[in-house]
Amino acid sequence: MSWYYCLEHQQVEPEAGCPNAERMGPYATEADAAAALKTAHERNEAFDGDDD
Repeated sequence: MSWYYCLEHQQVEPEAGCPNAERMGPYATEADAAAALKTAHERNEAFDGDDD
């Protein structure tokens, strides 16, 4: 089963949820989906800090 983080409702949902344009994913676990915003923030920070 795949999990998604819905940006509109700000909650984790299963595959049969909101349209993909309104959510992040898919994630392998519900916990990974719950951490979607934190993960995206960390990746953005790492990218912004990369001098190459």
